[in-house]
Amino acid sequence: MTSSFDAIGDSQEAAKRNLWLHFTRMSSYADSDIPVIVRGSGPYVYDQRGKRYLDGLAGLFVSQVGHGRTEIAEAGARQASELAYFPLWSYAHPKAIELAARLADMAPGDLNRVFFTTSGSEAVESAWKLAKQYFKLTGQPERYKVISRELAYHGTSMGALAITGLADIKYPFEPLPPGGVRVPNTNFYRAPAFVRDDLDGFGQWAADEIERAILREGPASVAAVYLEPVQNSGGCFPPPPGYFQRVREICDKYGVLLVSDEVICAFGRLGYYFGSQRYGYQPDIITFAKGLTSGYSPMGGMLVRDELMEPFTAGTATFLHGITFAGHPVSAAVALANLDIFEKEDLLGNVRTHEAAFRATLEKLNDLPIVGEVRGAGYFYGIEMVKDKATRETFSDDESERLLRGFLSHALFDAGLVCRADDRGDPVIQLSPPLICGQEHFDEMEQILRAVLTEAWSRI
Repeated sequence: MTSSFDAIGDSQEAAKRNLWLHFTRMSSYADSDIPVIVRGSGPYVYDQRGKRYLDGLAGLFVSQVGHGRTEIAEAGARQASELAYFPLWSYAHPKAIELAARLADMAPGDLNRVFFTTSGSEAVESAWKLAKQYFKLTGQPERYKVISRELAYHGTSMGALAITGLADIKYPFEPLPPGGVRVPNTNFYRAPAFVRDDLDGFGQWAADEIERAILREGPASVAAVYLEPVQNSGGCFPPPPGYFQRVREICDKYGVLLVSDEVICAFGRLGYYFGSQRYGYQPDIITFAKGLTSGYSPMGGMLVRDELMEPFTAGTATFLHGITFAGHPVSAAVALANLDIFEKEDLLGNVRTHEAAFRATLEKLNDLPIVGEVRGAGYFYGIEMVKDKATRETFSDDESERLLRGFLSHALFDAGLVCRADDRGDPVIQLSPPLICGQEHFDEMEQILRAVLTEAWSRI
């Protein structure tokens, strides 16, 4: 008996009739096929017609070890045959225990408690809920506000969306839970004029804006500051020197929790297990997901300092929060197998060894008139596009619509590169390849980008 979707036309018809794609303008496929990816191998994926694409975004900042790793699939299968599912609600199972211990050993400082989720949004939401309940238990019930940065993306559930700094994706779902407060991000390319030529001064100013926000809101009302080590949305904004150290001082001064949102930046993306280790700061909570399993099974969570757990270790206090599939046995087994590959193949070392070459290869694109800046760290880079390199003039909304959605997104994919062309801030192309990549893959990315960006400039 053959599948009803053996033919490409059958699967296209079914996809358009039944499948609702995430963050996708569905009308864009009215007269064209939906890309259907059917398999992957190493840093490449293949569509249903057999065409190969370099996965320059690691799926969605996820596939750290690459595609087609049978040892991970086999670990999941073994676990599924032994214990496919059991909840962490009042029970435990061996793989969740083992993974929690392993993550605690990896994490900086006394982040010894692991609360599992199934996604990054859930991890972000869990951290906010923990902060609120922790402060209620410790006699500070008025602390509920959260400070985050402009353009920062922290997830799509209602709480995580309230923390997110992207107005356009918040508006359809308002009113959101109260308490989200925004401060400037660390985009030095767009720094205010008074610190435009002073990276250290810019970092000091950006960090101090967090203190000013705390004071404006009232320190007794602020629960947490949420920051990514390298901010994703807007196009990979690294922290200036000393930025996180100053933020840590501010949080300590006012009794505010520092949440390092590492859903993207953890598990090797920046060459360390956690981005906070790269930049030398101690979070109170780390949120994670994506790279923990390299996408072979869904999993997320938060790592929590011992101090935040203390109110829940005595008496009747209970963290009144839980998720059915959190800490799933199969996902935990997959995560452990994924981390084994990290160690066996020294993927952190691979990123640290090759990140300079990756940057240098992408910086070759600086000779193109459309490229304003290449920025990022590790295996996580953004290329900002401009109309005028000298003045850093960006594109209008209409030009950005025509440039990104009308040409670049499709052209890059058609040329064989999976990446992100994004205009949630100024127009950027983002690259986040699997951590197994080397110079041949950097060269392939640069060559495709050069050809497509040259064509894009001719269309402006």
